[in-house]
Amino acid sequence: MADYFPTGLLEACVVIGASNDKLKEAHQLQQQGRPVDFAQLDPEVLQVHIPPFVTRENESQAYSAFSKVQRRRSFIKKKREKPNAASNQNAESKEPETEDISVPKDIDLIGLPQLCFPGGLQLASELKEERFHFLVFTDVFGNRTYGAVMQYYKPVQEGPHYQNGHWSASKTGRLYTACAICIISKYAYFSALKDCLSCLLVQLKTCRGSDFEERVKEFAAKLALVPTPPPGQLHLVFNLKPLQIVLPSKEDLDHPIVDLDLHLPFLCFKPKQVLQIITCILTEQRIVFFSSDWALLTLISQCFMLYIHPLQWVHTFVPILSRQMLDFVMAPTSFLMGCHIDHFEEVAAETNDLILINIDNGTMAFSCSPGNEIPKTPWAASECFLKRRTELQIHYDLQMSHLGVGTDINDVRMQRRQWQQKLNLEIQQVTLELIVNIFREVNDHLNYEHRVFNSEEFLKSREPEDQLFYKKVLETHIFHSFLKERLNRKMDAFTRMELNTRSEAHRMNPMMDFPRRPTMQEMARKYSSPENRMSKRLGMSMPNLVQERPVDLPLRQASLKKLGIENALKISQKPIKHFRLPDFPPPLSYHYVQNYYSELINLLGKAIATLPPEDSALLARYFYLRGFLNTISGKRLDALSDFQNLYKTDIAIFPTDLVKNLVDSLQRDERGQAEKHSELKRLISKVKKENEKDLVKTDDHVKKFELPKKHMQLEDFVKRIQESGIVKDVGTIHRLFEALTVGQQKQIDPEVFRVFYKFWKETEAEAQDVHLPAEVIEHLDKNECVYKLSCSVKTNYGVGKIAMTQKRLLLLTDGRPSYVEITKFRDIEEVRISSAPLLLLRVPSLKIKMSLRKEMFEANLKSECDLWNLMVKEMWAGRKMADDHKDPQYMQQALTNVLLMDAVVGCLQSQKAIFAANKLAYFDKMKSEVPMMVPKTTSETLKHKINPSLDLTTPQAVDVLLYTPGQLSFSADADSDGNPKLWCALSDGKVVVFDAASWSIQQNSIQVGASRLNCMLRLDQHQVWIGSQDSTIYIINIRSMSCNKQLTEHRAEVTDIAMEERSDRFGQVQAYSCSADGSLIIWDVSTLKVKKQLQPTSDALHSIKLFNGTLWCCSTDYILELRKNGTLHRKLKLPDLLRDAPTCFSSFLLFLEKDQLWTACVDGGELLVWHDRDLSKPFHKIQLPDCIGVSCMIKVKNQVWVGSQGRAPGKARGKIYVVDTEKYSVEKELVAHTDCVQALCSAEDRYVLSGSAFEDGKIAIWKVE
Repeated sequence: MADYFPTGLLEACVVIGASNDKLKEAHQLQQQGRPVDFAQLDPEVLQVHIPPFVTRENESQAYSAFSKVQRRRSFIKKKREKPNAASNQNAESKEPETEDISVPKDIDLIGLPQLCFPGGLQLASELKEERFHFLVFTDVFGNRTYGAVMQYYKPVQEGPHYQNGHWSASKTGRLYTACAICIISKYAYFSALKDCLSCLLVQLKTCRGSDFEERVKEFAAKLALVPTPPPGQLHLVFNLKPLQIVLPSKEDLDHPIVDLDLHLPFLCFKPKQVLQIITCILTEQRIVFFSSDWALLTLISQCFMLYIHPLQWVHTFVPILSRQMLDFVMAPTSFLMGCHIDHFEEVAAETNDLILINIDNGTMAFSCSPGNEIPKTPWAASECFLKRRTELQIHYDLQMSHLGVGTDINDVRMQRRQWQQKLNLEIQQVTLELIVNIFREVNDHLNYEHRVFNSEEFLKSREPEDQLFYKKVLETHIFHSFLKERLNRKMDAFTRMELNTRSEAHRMNPMMDFPRRPTMQEMARKYSSPENRMSKRLGMSMPNLVQERPVDLPLRQASLKKLGIENALKISQKPIKHFRLPDFPPPLSYHYVQNYYSELINLLGKAIATLPPEDSALLARYFYLRGFLNTISGKRLDALSDFQNLYKTDIAIFPTDLVKNLVDSLQRDERGQAEKHSELKRLISKVKKENEKDLVKTDDHVKKFELPKKHMQLEDFVKRIQESGIVKDVGTIHRLFEALTVGQQKQIDPEVFRVFYKFWKETEAEAQDVHLPAEVIEHLDKNECVYKLSCSVKTNYGVGKIAMTQKRLLLLTDGRPSYVEITKFRDIEEVRISSAPLLLLRVPSLKIKMSLRKEMFEANLKSECDLWNLMVKEMWAGRKMADDHKDPQYMQQALTNVLLMDAVVGCLQSQKAIFAANKLAYFDKMKSEVPMMVPKTTSETLKHKINPSLDLTTPQAVDVLLYTPGQLSFSADADSDGNPKLWCALSDGKVVVFDAASWSIQQNSIQVGASRLNCMLRLDQHQVWIGSQDSTIYIINIRSMSCNKQLTEHRAEVTDIAMEERSDRFGQVQAYSCSADGSLIIWDVSTLKVKKQLQPTSDALHSIKLFNGTLWCCSTDYILELRKNGTLHRKLKLPDLLRDAPTCFSSFLLFLEKDQLWTACVDGGELLVWHDRDLSKPFHKIQLPDCIGVSCMIKVKNQVWVGSQGRAPGKARGKIYVVDTEKYSVEKELVAHTDCVQALCSAEDRYVLSGSAFEDGKIAIWKVE
C-alpha cells in the first residue's frame, strides 16, 4: 500500500508482555517448588501488527506480524524463538528467527511498553481482572495519535511448557502474567476501541496459547478494514461479536471526535473547580493530574481539551506518566501530564509552580511562587457557566429510572449511547458558550487589514477584577493561535455561536460605528448590581435579557411571526444516520478482502441511488466513503469520480490532500482516461491550482499595535491610524493628515503622533469615568453616549458643563446636578461666535439659535469657544445630511470628525490648532459649498440607507442585491433564524447579509471565490445560487450561511440564473444559467446535475427569463426567445436607430398580461416597449430625462423601476426612474446615490432596494406606492 493511501481505524496493534526467558525461569522455579520472585518485570514488545495485512503480490498467505511492506522507520530488531506444536521444524532448528519490526514513524516502540504498564508488570499467583486505559501520543508537529490498552492476565504456561530441552504438558499452572494489547489509531475513538478490545478478550479467553498470535493478528486485520466516517451526521456501525461497535463522526471538519463521556469531570469535581482547571489550561500552567485509575487520567485530561475547543492546547500533553517518566514534570515549559496517586507527595516535593489535581477526591493544590497566582475566571462568564451547569442532567440512572430493563445488550448500549451523545452535545454547548463569553469582545480590538490586535485597549476595556486573567491569557500560545484564526475570519464553532448569541445592540454596532463610549444603558448598569453587569457582558447568551434597539435606526416589519428568544441555551441535535458495514471476511485473504470492499462499495452505491436528492448532506458523506474505499481498492478513476461528485455536493468535507495524492499517483493510461471526462479533467485542473496556491505562503502573523518611531508619509500614516483603531475611512485619515501637518512639511513626527494618540485615549478614558445622575440618564436615549464635556461655564440657562451626545447638547448644572436640554442638533438654525461682557472685558461666547425656542442659547466658553463652534456646526451639518439622505452613517462620520478635531486641538496646543481642526469640518464645508437639499420626491420615497462596506477601509461596489422573505415554518433548532434577509454581493467575491427585519448586518462577509459576482437567486428555503465571473456557480446554505457546493460546468463567466416553477408539487425544479460565451445550462436542482446544455448564440448572454414555458435570453445585440427544447423561436435585433451607436442591450422585462416586452440599453437614455406578437419594431419609446445609460430594471406592481447613471447638477450621479406601465411615463426621478445604480431588487413589492457602484457603495431602501 502506497503512502498516499488513507488509513482506516487501525494504525497498529502491539502486544506487550514479559519476555519468554523470564517467564520460563519463573515457571521452572514454581515447578520445582522454589519461591518465585513477584518483583516487577521489564515489559517488552512481543508482537506488532500493522496494515496492510494482504497485498495483490502475495495472495496465498498473509504477511507476517512484523510487516515489511511499508517503508517505514525501523525502531528495533528482535530475536525470538517460537514453538510450533504442529511441527517440529522450529523446535529442531538451533537458529532463532530474526524479524524486522517496522512500524509507523509516529509510534515509539521503545517507550510504549512503559506506557502500557505504567505501574509496572508483575507476576501474580491468582487470576486478576482485566483493566483498560488510554494513551495519547504527540509528535514534534503537534499531531496526536491515540491508543487503547487492555491488560489481562493469563497463565504463564498453558498446555505444553519447555523443560529439559523438550515441550511437555504442565500439571500445575498457578502462576499468572499480565499481557497488554494496545490498539493505536489516528482517531480519538476511546469508547469504540475499548469495546473492540472487550470483544477480543472474549475470544482470547477461549483460545489456546498457540493460537494467541493468530487471533490477535486476525483481530487487527479486521479493524484495518474499517473506514472512519467523514465529518457530519453519518456514524458507522460494524459487528465485532458479541458487540455492535459504533464510530461516531466529527461534527464538522474542524471539530474533534467526541467518543467518551464528557460529563466525567463534573462527577469528579465541583463546577467551580472545573472552572479553575479550565483557567489553568487557558493560562498555560504546568498541570499534573493524579488518580489511582490510569484510565481516568487520560479521559479527564481529554475532556478538558474538548472543553476549551476551538482553542487548542499546543504544549506537551502526556496524560499518563509511568514510574520511569516522573522526571518529565521537571520540564520548565507548560505541560499537562498525569501520574498515579502514589507519586503525589514525590511530585509535589520536587517541583514548584505546579497545579496538582487529585481526580480521586476532587481537590486541587497549588505550589505557585509569588506573582504566579492562578487568576479567577472572568466573573460574568463564570456565573453564566455555573448557571448552565445546574441545568445539565448528568446522572443516567436518574433520567432512565422510568424505563424497563432491556434484554438485548446492543439495544441497551444504543440507548445509553444516545443519552450520552445528547449530554455530550449539551456540555459542548455550555463550555463553548464559556469560551465565547470570555473572548467575545476580542473582535472589537482587531484590525483585519493590517492583522493587528490592540491588546492594551482590550485590557483597558475589561473589568478591573478580570484584568489579571486577561493579562496572563494574552501572553499564551493558545490565545495567539486563537487570534490568528480570528484575523483569518475563520467560520468555526466560536464564530457561529458568537454571531448567534450577540445582543441586538451588538448586532447593530457595525451599523452604528461610533467611537467607543459608554451608553446611558451601560452607565446605569455601572452603578447597579453585579447581575446587570453580567447581562451587559454576555449579551443575549444569558436568559431574561431585555435588549433595547437603537432608536435612530428605523426598523421595518418582518414578513413572519417574530420568533421568541429562548431563555435556555439552544441545543440543535441533528438527526443521526447509521451506516452498517458488512460482516468481516477472513481478513488475511486478499481475495476475501477485495470482495469485502466490493460489497461495501455496492452497498454505498445502493444507498446513493435510493437517497432522496434533497438530502445532499448525507449524499456527500456517501460519496466521501465510496471515494475512500475506491482509493484503498486501487480504483483510482472511480475514486476521482466520487470525489468530483463530493466537490459539487459539499466542499466543506472535500479531502484536498487525499485527492492531490490520488491525482499524483495516476498512471499515464489512467490520466489519459481522466482527461477524456470533462468533470474529472476539471477536478485535476483544480487540484493543480490548489497545489500552486499552497506554494504561496499565506501571511498569518499577528502584530501588536505599537507607536511609530520614524517620521510618516501619508501612506504610512494611514496604516498607523487604521492599526490604532481610531478610524478606518481613508478619506477621513487624509483630512487628519492635512490637519496635523498644517504649515509644515507633509510628514508626521512620531512625537506628534504619540501626543495625538495619547490625547485620543485619555479622552476615551475620561468618558468612561463620566458619572451622570439617574435623573439625567432617564432623559436620554439608552444608546446615547457623552462624547464631549466642557469646563464649567456661565450660560443663560445657568452655570454648569455643556455635554455633547450624538443627538443633542445638554447642560449639567453645578451644585445639585440636573438635566437642562439645550437643543437637539436637528433643531439648530444658526451657530455663531459672539462676545459677552465680563467685568471690564468681553469674553468669546457661543450662540445657538433653535427652531423650537425663541430665546438663543449663549455660553461663555472663553478659550474653548472656537473649538465648540466648529464641533457644533459639524454635528448640525451631519445631522442635517443624515436626515435628508436617511443615512445614519453621516451622523457617525460627523461625530468622528468632531472627536478628531478635539484631539487635534489638544495635540497641537498652538495658534494654528483651530485652523488645523477646521480641515476636519467635512460636512460643514459641504453645507456651505454644495446645496444639501435633497429633491422632495427623493426625500419622500427614500426610507433608509445602509452601508455594506462599513467594516472596510474603502467603499465597495454593490454588484448584486437579493431579498429573501422570512420563513414562517423555520424550525426552532435550525442553525439560523427565519428572518427575511438582504444579500449584497460586493467586489471580489464578498457577500454581506443583512437581517431585513432590522437592517443590521447578520453576516459580515461570506467569501465565494475571489472574482466579481454577477447574479444571485434563491431556489428554495435552503439555498442561494450565485453566479461568478470565475465561471463557477456557488451555492450558499441559507441556514448555516456557508458555501459548501459549487457548480463548475460553465467555461466562461456566469451572467444570470433563472428558475422554472414546478408544474405540480411532485414535479422537478429546474434552473437555467447562462454565461458570457453564449452557452445555457439546464440544471436539476435536486441532484445538481446537468440536464441539458445549449448554445443558442455565440454572443455573450447577459440575462435570461422564463415565461410560459419559453426562455428569453438577452445578448449583446439580440433578444432571443427559445422553445423548451432549446431551438430558436424568435429573435429581436437591436433597433436600427441604435445600431450605429456603440451600445448594446442591458436588460429586458416581459409583461405577459399586456403582451409587452420592455428593453433598455447600456448607453441609451430611453426604454423601448415592444408588442410580444410583433417584434419588428417598438411601438412606444419612453425617454428618461438626463439618463446616460440603463444598467438594470425590475417590475414592481404596475411600475418599472430603472437603475441608471444620470446627469445631475455638478456631475454624473446614480438615478432611479419609476415608470408607470399604464401611462408609459416617468412618475419619479430619484437621486440618492453618487455613483451609477447597478443593482435593484424588490422586497415583497413594499420596498425597492438599490445598490450603487464603488464611489458611493451604499444601499438605499425606497418605499413603493
